[in-house]
Amino acid sequence: MRKTAIFAIMVTFMLNAFGCTNKQQTADENDSNAKSNKVLVAYFSATGTTAAVAKNLASATGGDLFEIKPVKKYSSADLNWNDKKSRSTLEMNNKKARPEIASKVEDIAKYDVIFLGYPIWWYTAPRIINTFLEQYDLKGKRIILFATSGGSDFENSVSDLQPSAPGAKIEEGEVLNGRPSVQKIKEWTTKALASK
Repeated sequence: MRKTAIFAIMVTFMLNAFGCTNKQQTADENDSNAKSNKVLVAYFSATGTTAAVAKNLASATGGDLFEIKPVKKYSSADLNWNDKKSRSTLEMNNKKARPEIASKVEDIAKYDVIFLGYPIWWYTAPRIINTFLEQYDLKGKRIILFATSGGSDFENSVSDLQPSAPGAKIEEGEVLNGRPSVQKIKEWTTKALASK
C-alpha cells in the first residue's frame, strides 16, 4: 500500500513538472518568435493619444519606434471634423490627398513586421498613412494595424490602405483605447506575431 502511494506521488510530481516545462517552453517559444521578427512600430498621432499607445507597443515588442510627422502640424482647427472646410475634412473627402511627411525610416528593408498606428478618422486611416506606405517597397512585409478611436472600429482601413502597399499583407489588429498597459499590449502582440 505504501509503495502504491509513493508511486502515485512520484507520477503526480512528474506530470506536474512536465506540465510546467511545457508551459514554460510555450512561453519561451512565443518570446523567441517575437524576437525573431525585426519589428518597427510606426505611428501618426495628431493629439498625443496614439503616441502614448505606440510607445507602450514598442516597449512590449522591443521594436524600433518611428513617428510619422506631417511637414505641417495639425492644429485644433485643422482637426475640427464639424467644419466642412477644415484641413482634415478636406483630406478625408479626397482619396488622393497625400499629406507630406517630414522624414523617412532609414532602412525599412530590415523590418519583417510593421505595427502601424493612427487615430481613426472618418472610419478609416488618415491619408498621411497612405503617404507613409507609398514611400517604401513593402513587398512581403506584415503590416499589423493598431488604432485609437473615440468610438469607431477599423471599418474600411484595410481596404483603403492595401492599394498603397502592394505585395504587403495588411492585417486588422486592435483598437487600443484607454492607454492599455505594456502587459496587455504584450499579450496581444505575442498572439499577433505568433499567427501568420
